[in-house]
Amino acid sequence: MDDWLADTRTSYDTVAVSYADKMRDAIAGDPHLRAALAVFAEQVQSGPVADVGCGPGHVTAHLNRLGVDAFGIDLSPGMIDMARRDHPGLRFEVGSMTDLRLPDASVGGLIAWWSLIHIPDDEVPTVFAHFHRVLCPGGPLQLGFHVGDESRLKTAGYGGHPMKVHVHRRRPDTVASWLRDAGFAIEAQWLCEPDAAVPQAFVFARR
Repeated sequence: MDDWLADTRTSYDTVAVSYADKMRDAIAGDPHLRAALAVFAEQVQSGPVADVGCGPGHVTAHLNRLGVDAFGIDLSPGMIDMARRDHPGLRFEVGSMTDLRLPDASVGGLIAWWSLIHIPDDEVPTVFAHFHRVLCPGGPLQLGFHVGDESRLKTAGYGGHPMKVHVHRRRPDTVASWLRDAGFAIEAQWLCEPDAAVPQAFVFARR
């Protein structure tokens, strides 16, 4: 495993409990997040759906409440433990988006919220190739990420625990261009909190 992947996994294992506590009510408290998930759920024509970089499983669980047969994948075993603890009726497994162990055309949709932010630029084409490969033709893809032009090293977070992860902020047009290069059609781009210090964005695409 590459050093940056190992550091990311260890960091999220370290903060898993506090991160799960922080994110538990995040979707319920934000109408824009709920709207993005509602649009995605409406687009899914068949399951299952992969939530890649699922963390403690809050997005996976919300999609299931919307009637989507979603399962979660995360690099961090600690995060998967939290997801299984908090959502015992759902499927979660350890895995990496850089080496996605899913069969070709096996998922009806794929969502990745704030997990691509830890992938270096030169690894993004590999990740998007995996996303394209595992999606059924016509399947929707939704990405959520931080907006900006910089990368920074995060050394602590979520209760002050030590971390060692790089956080990459990107422009929606850049992400959309990479998706087109991977064979996706772009359907929409949403910019949330444009006046915030770090805006958030969603890109909606389709295989």
